[in-house]
Amino acid sequence: MNALHKTPTGTEKGTSSVPTRDQINVADTWDLTALFPTEEAYTEAFKNLQNTYSEITELKGKIGESARSLRDCLEMDRELDLKIERLGHYAGLKGSEDSADAANLARESQFSNLMTQIGEAVSFILPEIQAIEDDTFATYLKDPLLKKWVIPLTKLRRMKPHTLSTAEERLLALGHTALAGHEDTFSQLTNVDMKFGVLVDENGHEQALSQSSFSSFLVKRDPELRKKAFHQFYEEISDHQYTLAASLSSSVRADVFHGRARNYPNARKAALFRDDVPESVYDRLISSVRANLKPLFRYYELRRKLLNLDEVHHYDTYVPIVPDIETDVSFDEAVDTVITALAPLGGEYTDVLGRGLRNERWCDRYENKGKRSGAFSSSSYGNPPYLLMNYKADVYSDIYTLAHEAGHSMHSWYSQRNQPYQTYNYPIFLAEVASTFNEELLTHHLLETTDDPKMRAYLINRQIDDIRGTVYRQTMFAEFEKIIHEMEEAGEALTLDTLRKAYRGLLDAYFGENFTIDSELELECLRIPHFYSAFYVYKYATGISAAVTLSQDVLKTGEVGRYHDFLCSGSSQFPIPTLKDAGVDMSSPEPVDKTLSLFARRVEELEGLLG
Repeated sequence: MNALHKTPTGTEKGTSSVPTRDQINVADTWDLTALFPTEEAYTEAFKNLQNTYSEITELKGKIGESARSLRDCLEMDRELDLKIERLGHYAGLKGSEDSADAANLARESQFSNLMTQIGEAVSFILPEIQAIEDDTFATYLKDPLLKKWVIPLTKLRRMKPHTLSTAEERLLALGHTALAGHEDTFSQLTNVDMKFGVLVDENGHEQALSQSSFSSFLVKRDPELRKKAFHQFYEEISDHQYTLAASLSSSVRADVFHGRARNYPNARKAALFRDDVPESVYDRLISSVRANLKPLFRYYELRRKLLNLDEVHHYDTYVPIVPDIETDVSFDEAVDTVITALAPLGGEYTDVLGRGLRNERWCDRYENKGKRSGAFSSSSYGNPPYLLMNYKADVYSDIYTLAHEAGHSMHSWYSQRNQPYQTYNYPIFLAEVASTFNEELLTHHLLETTDDPKMRAYLINRQIDDIRGTVYRQTMFAEFEKIIHEMEEAGEALTLDTLRKAYRGLLDAYFGENFTIDSELELECLRIPHFYSAFYVYKYATGISAAVTLSQDVLKTGEVGRYHDFLCSGSSQFPIPTLKDAGVDMSSPEPVDKTLSLFARRVEELEGLLG
């Protein structure tokens, strides 16, 4: 085998196609033996779960008899959850490696089917707990036997108005897989079935166009190459637009169904209720961003001028506007940069992260055929956090992606070591703080270590684009989710045309009248994975707003104690009070406004640096 074929596309010049999984160096993949040393060990654990999960049904009808019986049920459920989490973690990670692999597909399908069966078996637990009389429940909470369960039980009790009867909970559990079928359709279509062809790059080499490499083409200096990549990519999206629209519509209908079935006033309230986040936080984010669009329009005009373009298109918004900056950074170099930037967080933080990324194979580094696009961090209790990347040496933003996912991973690492299982799994609202906090430290480090005006302009451009992508763009996404769910709840049709029309209205508002919007961009709403996990993306915007405030405080004072406590807190409190203890009040508009003000200042600074 040619050694070059072992190196993923984007790490060596001249590779012409996306490699298969077996062509990737093992050292560049994650090591899942901490979860299961062999596939046989996974199969044995899976069969064990199949054969034993029904034992929990022996507690049916007995949960509310005493504090002890309640404790026994919670402990048995905890042990069941630990097994499920480990098995699901392994199956999910293997599926992410190659979603076209038959064994991976079978494993995920078998696990999903088993989860439906287990969901049906345990569906009696929540109704029985919620059926305990209020006075009796309060008495149980004071019993020492339940001391370590007070927090989750108190949070659980909030769900009482939205917990159904045993029979109704059973039906919802039975219908889960069927109602989530749109997720599999979207994943298979975008990660496996779609073929985007190849492009000739600026060096005359053929490069595969894919979900992952698309971003690499959008940062190319050649405007015609960017344009061609955009139109070729969306040509394939257009060929499947009706299927994608049907999948997105099904996702929205499922959200609305679940909200109504559980007695919420709307799907958004259902999504925000578990974290006790008021809808006003969501709406305030949209209104704050809408009121501060002028600096964004100013930036697009600056970009048009500096790139010497007659008009600016979406495919012109990712290329660095500062020319002649080397962005060929190997993965190992990216690790070194990130570790150095995170030094303010202390030696333990950087030592653990360094070992995980360099020696312990936490990260699956490069793209291969069938691999899930994008990046994520994933963890399960008592096991290493794992990072999926599709790292490209010529995409400078991938260094930021690494810092971002490392933030998630270290958040998990600290939470596991300071919380019991029942309160270790922090909510996504908090997760996006830890990840974007790292990006802020990275930007600060890179700006502090350069005296080159051109590099400084490049980095400021990068921070501007980070805030643009994380606050402005994600808020637009959040508003789109709000609109299409309200359409469904009002009985309006969700079709390809109505989805495109709703998205086009937002594109016009968020990009301004001097921005040229290609009609293909209306299809972007069909290919955003997060839209299939609705009311998630707003947390990116609130997360970076909290992170800007917290990181500025750490850099100014050198004090990391409160931030360290935040990393260790898990889900021991709801997100808003957790952040307030860390030093930022997300119930006020101040953090979002502060971040938008930073964006405006950076645009002015960039204008000054570039004349």
